[in-house]
Amino acid sequence: MKKVSFAEFGGPDVLHLIDAEEPHAGPGQVRIAVRAAGVNPFDWRVREGQMLAAHPVELPAGVGQDASGVVDEVGEGVDGVEIGDPVFGEGASTYAEFAVLSAWARMPEGLTFEEAAGYPSVVETALRIIHQVGVRSGQTLLVSGASGGVGSAVLQIARDRGITVIGTAGAANQDYLRGLGALATTYGEGWVERVRQLGRVDAALDLAGSGVIRELVELTGDPQKVISIADLAAPELGVRFSGVAGSMPDALAETVGLISRGRLHIPVEKSYTLAEAAAAHIDSRAGHTRGRRVVVV
Repeated sequence: MKKVSFAEFGGPDVLHLIDAEEPHAGPGQVRIAVRAAGVNPFDWRVREGQMLAAHPVELPAGVGQDASGVVDEVGEGVDGVEIGDPVFGEGASTYAEFAVLSAWARMPEGLTFEEAAGYPSVVETALRIIHQVGVRSGQTLLVSGASGGVGSAVLQIARDRGITVIGTAGAANQDYLRGLGALATTYGEGWVERVRQLGRVDAALDLAGSGVIRELVELTGDPQKVISIADLAAPELGVRFSGVAGSMPDALAETVGLISRGRLHIPVEKSYTLAEAAAAHIDSRAGHTRGRRVVVV
């Protein structure tokens, strides 16, 4: 099978499309014929060697953790899913023609494979950080870097829970944020005052790692009311860095419910082939995403 792999840590040029042996489902797992794989910042951080303390990597290594596809192998002890079922979920080395998933859910009706591949990690992250930051119905949440995949999920989940959201993004994404129910403003010079004009901030999330932790603490008045998923230096200012995933099966179940109720939709901004994985990482690292990027198999 074809698979994206890297044999050394480094830039996008270390990614290569290789011929590899097919993986097989172990106990409690399923294998899918991959139709699409989600592109996450986690993927290029692993490739660059940033995550070794929390995520040891044995080289050569595959890339990707989110995917959608059709079940073609069911491991021992697995029930509730059959060969031929369309599913989406989380596994390992998902930029490939076949991948093993350790957590999955049946795809909601009406969802394409490309769309489905963009949900697992971003929705799990969104649910986790909304819980960790302790924001409640009737309060206001500030989201810095709100137009990407996690931001898109946070805005919609918060709205479903009665939380007001102020979102910052580039000028081109202001209407996109408003369409998701957020009060939108641009980042850049004067952004703190623009946020203040939109209302009081009870809690804040840093999704972009753009050096705004001090300002988020200033706006909330308490470092414990700020969570970052992108700035590894956040703990130096008393702000929690959230990098350990919670229960993916629970997150997938909630994702299915939100999608089925019409309360969550994350668009796919751009698709890439397996051979274009390096370009996908370059674009992901550059930011300014509106929704999700996916690799299509």
